Amino acid sequence: MSKERIQKALARQGLGSRRAIEGWIKEGLIQLNGEVVELGQQVETGDVIMYSGRKIIIRDVQQTLPRVLMYHKPEGEVCTRSDPEGRATIFDHAPGLKHSRWIAVGRLDINTSGLILLTDDGDLANKLMHPSSQLQREYAVRVMGKASAEQLKKLTHGVELEDGKARFEDIVETTNEDGSPGASSSFNRWYHVVLMEGRNREVRRMWEAVDLKVSRLIRVRYGSVLMTKSNRPGRFYELDPKTIRELAVLAGIEYDASLKSGVPVKKVFRMQGRKQTTRGQGGRSRSNGGGNARSGSGSAKKPSSKRTGTSSNRQKSSHDKRR
Repeated sequence: MSKERIQKALARQGLGSRRAIEGWIKEGLIQLNGEVVELGQQVETGDVIMYSGRKIIIRDVQQTLPRVLMYHKPEGEVCTRSDPEGRATIFDHAPGLKHSRWIAVGRLDINTSGLILLTDDGDLANKLMHPSSQLQREYAVRVMGKASAEQLKKLTHGVELEDGKARFEDIVETTNEDGSPGASSSFNRWYHVVLMEGRNREVRRMWEAVDLKVSRLIRVRYGSVLMTKSNRPGRFYELDPKTIRELAVLAGIEYDASLKSGVPVKKVFRMQGRKQTTRGQGGRSRSNGGGNARSGSGSAKKPSSKRTGTSSNRQKSSHDKRR
């Protein structure tokens, strides 16, 4: 049986971050097989952990790949596990887990819709969220009014926010939220923007910094995972093993080739995966990608768009897929 430090095992199983778990251990809040544990203590498969009345059975570190879900969050839902105001949360209808729990990879505010990832592996979640992983977040943004060339230049070069400077890696003007051709509005304009971090309301605040107001915001991509029209609001989609491995590599994690899927038998993979290059490799690819999926975006015409800025990360945007 594989052994590992208790804080690592519990983080992997979604109890919390390693730092938080280390704090709970120091406070004597975690028990192993009925006894209070010490920091760095080793655990193995089958050990029983108790924390705050919750029972956790340690899984074998080498047993399966982590599970990852893509959820199409509707507007009006919050990303907390419970809400004191009684509002709907993204966890309300998530699939059940035994001896673990889902962890959201970042957050979207209540008025933002679109792609959010959930995983049962705390280490993977933390790596996917950490700025050092340099994972792209792509959003479709509807702005009230048309941005001038000078405003777009400021957004790609950097604007000052109250919590520091921020910039978009890429901006593409489109005519529809999904980047496809369509009738344009004389008042509202759609843009696809890419950034490398997830500060609170960052996209909205950046546009406000150049005197433009966001009227709608949809996250359409996180790293290598792309949301398509077939991914309906309020639905969860399970990522297949190939897509999970590709996403993990972008975050600096490479799983052993022997690890099998952690999805229960008879579960259908329904999430679209996409090929992309890893960090530090060649330039931006213009070729179509695709992984194992039940749903796909189908063929798409080349959109009418204007691109501002360049992306330093080698991850393909939703526009690259359509070009």
